[in-house]
Amino acid sequence: MKGLELDWTLDRREGRPLYLQLKRRLEHMVRTGLLAPGDQLPTERQMAQHLGLSRNTVSLAYRQLEAEGLVTCRQGSGTFVARNEESWQSGGRRERLTRLIDVCLEEAVNLGFDLDEFLTLAQGRARERKELLRRVKVVFVECNREQVDYFSRQIHKEIHLGQGIAVVPVLLEEWKHRPEAVVQDLAGAELVVTTFFHLQEVRALLQGSGKEILGIGLDPDLGSIVRVARLPRGKKVGLVCISQAFADTVTRSLAEAGIDHISLSVTTTRDDAELQAFLKEVGAVIVSPGRRKEVERLLPRRTEVIEFVYRPDAGSLTLLRSALVDRKRLA
Repeated sequence: MKGLELDWTLDRREGRPLYLQLKRRLEHMVRTGLLAPGDQLPTERQMAQHLGLSRNTVSLAYRQLEAEGLVTCRQGSGTFVARNEESWQSGGRRERLTRLIDVCLEEAVNLGFDLDEFLTLAQGRARERKELLRRVKVVFVECNREQVDYFSRQIHKEIHLGQGIAVVPVLLEEWKHRPEAVVQDLAGAELVVTTFFHLQEVRALLQGSGKEILGIGLDPDLGSIVRVARLPRGKKVGLVCISQAFADTVTRSLAEAGIDHISLSVTTTRDDAELQAFLKEVGAVIVSPGRRKEVERLLPRRTEVIEFVYRPDAGSLTLLRSALVDRKRLA
């Protein structure tokens, strides 16, 4: 078993939940090789004692890592880093779901149901869940236009709970300076979702409203990070986005990933002449979601374009699914 001498420390002053901090710390250790395939993790009890956490907190982090295929839990043996990297991809999630279905099928047979009855009941239950979520309204709050629009689309796409869900984007700065402009957006919302970066701020804005607020984690897309990391040292790179807030977020993400070998310049201009002049001075371009086509139209040929994307993490999407179902059931 990998010793507890590794850096497992968590920041209790951070707004991000402790289970999610632990999950991300473990993900980082796996991705960077600090934890190798086949390594055994500390038991839930050992990890909880070492970090001063509840076992439920550690258990939640471990279960989410297992759901994403990064670790495997063996009854009576412990929790181990997955040996097959392919299981870290979507196939691992499908295999786990298939195993859950097999368990349900076996239990149904033990209860005296045949397979046709099981199928009928399962389909009916799925339709009930979809109906529960019909006309659900979710407000998503973020600090910059790129992410608020992109995440609104991604949340709707990735939670896979039917077409009845309306995700309404709200820009944080607009809300703070013109609160009357977002009153209609907030009306009738079952849930207000924001990132952990802005959770306390949104709570303050909604104080006394009775609205349920959910914080979600977001990660830069690994493919975006890898493409930037592969750029040659000293390469002049332009970052084209709509807001300085998004530029600051990207800069922070690159620093956290240890990417400091490129020379980065930023522009938020929407003027074609200014943008074209900016693009002539760089050898590669990072773009925010929504500006790629505009940039490619003005770029010299063979200039690499990297769309920098942030995605809600899998654990947050699971919590969001549960929150939507529970909220609608209580309505």
